[in-house]
Amino acid sequence: MLVRVAVGIVLCDDAVFIALRNSSQHQGGLWEFPGGKCESSESAQAALARELKEEIGITVIESSFFKKITHDYGDKQVELHFYKVTAFDGEPEGSEGQKVSWVAINELSAYQFPEANQQIVSELMSAA
Repeated sequence: MLVRVAVGIVLCDDAVFIALRNSSQHQGGLWEFPGGKCESSESAQAALARELKEEIGITVIESSFFKKITHDYGDKQVELHFYKVTAFDGEPEGSEGQKVSWVAINELSAYQFPEANQQIVSELMSAA
């Protein structure tokens, strides 16, 4: 089964907002760009706005599609829709108790991300 996920690359100046996945989650203990599953009838952009409001407490004002990545973890297949979020209302925080951090883009390689996110990390760092 393919899981569609909307993911926000939340940017402010030269930093990006990341969150630590709960150890009980798939790929737990790794850092991620915040987001979540798309409902069956929901567009990725609508899911992005809903998930970022629920997960980190921000309202997306401006976002643009960045890249779609499909990845097979063996036990789960994911289709990740990445959006750059360049304007938002509110201050992002871990609304679900997760550890969060603003990280300089050029320091992203110091954090462990799920395999499906590696290409995004590389592309962000090479563009920084």
